[in-house]
Amino acid sequence: MSIYVEDFRKAVTNGGMAQFQEVIRQELENSMKQDLERLQATASKDEAEVGSAYRSTRKDFEGFMKLFHRFLQEKGPSVDWGKIQRPPEDSIQPYEKIKSKGLPDNVASVLNKLVVVKLNGGLGTSMGCKGPKSLISVRNENTFLDLTVQQIEHLNKTYNTDVPLVLMNSFNTDEDTNKILQKYTHCRVKIHTFNQSRYPRINKESLLPIAKDMSKMGDNAETWYPPGHGDIYGSFYNSGLLDKLIAEGKEYIFVSNIDNLGATVDLYILNHLMSQPNGKRCEFVMEVTDKTRADVKGGTLTQYGGKLRLLEIAQVPKAHVDEFKSVSKFKIFNTNNLWISLAAIKRLQEQNAMDMEIIVNPKTLNGGLNVIQLETAVGAAIKSFDNALGINVPRSRFLPVKTTSDLLLVMSNLYSLNAGSLTMSEKREFPTVPLTKLGSSFTKVQDFLMRFESIPDMLELDHLTVSGDVTFGKNVCLKGTVIIIANHGDRIDIPAGAVLENKIVSGNLRILDH
Repeated sequence: MSIYVEDFRKAVTNGGMAQFQEVIRQELENSMKQDLERLQATASKDEAEVGSAYRSTRKDFEGFMKLFHRFLQEKGPSVDWGKIQRPPEDSIQPYEKIKSKGLPDNVASVLNKLVVVKLNGGLGTSMGCKGPKSLISVRNENTFLDLTVQQIEHLNKTYNTDVPLVLMNSFNTDEDTNKILQKYTHCRVKIHTFNQSRYPRINKESLLPIAKDMSKMGDNAETWYPPGHGDIYGSFYNSGLLDKLIAEGKEYIFVSNIDNLGATVDLYILNHLMSQPNGKRCEFVMEVTDKTRADVKGGTLTQYGGKLRLLEIAQVPKAHVDEFKSVSKFKIFNTNNLWISLAAIKRLQEQNAMDMEIIVNPKTLNGGLNVIQLETAVGAAIKSFDNALGINVPRSRFLPVKTTSDLLLVMSNLYSLNAGSLTMSEKREFPTVPLTKLGSSFTKVQDFLMRFESIPDMLELDHLTVSGDVTFGKNVCLKGTVIIIANHGDRIDIPAGAVLENKIVSGNLRILDH
């Protein structure tokens, strides 16, 4: 044993540490390859016979191996903090400048080059719902998906165009989504779907897959994951849909999260893209908006190595996290509303030149097992595209519904709904949204709905905090700053017709001036 130790010491002394690490990496890659082959061999006969499913799994595993290879190669943080610079002035354009160019005489001609893509891989579990998040009702019984279809149908009818909707589903959402799509058969929107990849979660210690076979059911459900929205490029390309849309004359996709109700087709941004001369065509636009204290964790645009680059909080060295969160240094954040050239995606995929940082996402499963999942983010590819641009858009284009606190805002009279689009009510005197914090009794949509006989009037509300067992009667009006706290074991019922303006309501329903 001591001879081996001596040899190892000599190897390290002679600069062999890199060689040793390379051997370890090779071992890990070989073990991973063998495990993936073993997993694929467990595919049910039916799946093996259904060629497309088998081929799709093989493509998924090829993609995963590329990611895993890069994961093993990377040493230390992916960014050198000293090289991060503010983006040049002209690389982030104000929306007003884009809008001032106006619209073309023939809006239909630019719209017919567009495809709307919604990221539809997420479940509604964080809001206490089963199934795809896009099927949660958000306004007048309309789901996220209903509102999306209504928006695009309105465009197609208004301008006599053919803008299709593409949904990127995950293995978690695909079946339920496809069942519901039948209800849109008679809408004037062509709807296509494709699936993002299914990758194996790996054991944090052994770095090997924890799945025993290819099934997604029962105990095996936790062993797979969809690898983040950066997977859109490879999955879109592999599905054949990218080529099909290019053949139909489509040139750009507008990509956004399906739960961002502010992400509607903007004709001014589209016209800006389509009106550039061919050699200067902008291949990638990221919509950014001004950061507030509520957005300190959002990714930001920087200049790095001569290119625009998305910097996410996960990539920031610990010593610089506070600096990253600073509203004064990094003034904008990524809304994840992106406009991307289809031809450029095809070129980069075929050249294997799509460069995205790996996000290592640690998870602890129900049984206590520590795993990691390797992911990428769609916006991180910005540095791979030519003439990339940021556009600083109004805050209204970022209206995500992540929690029931967000849901309360979009269900209220702060917004009006027209052809699937939400717009801030003209009766609100200032354009900012109230800061709203609902406690854990409101987390699940079902519980949230039971606690409101009707959604309060919030037109003059600045700040709402609700904690504990609280219910609201009909036609309640909230103004200014309202804080309602029911202590443990207490219950507060806000009576119908109550008007609370700058009030603190405590556990015994005393109403105090704030």
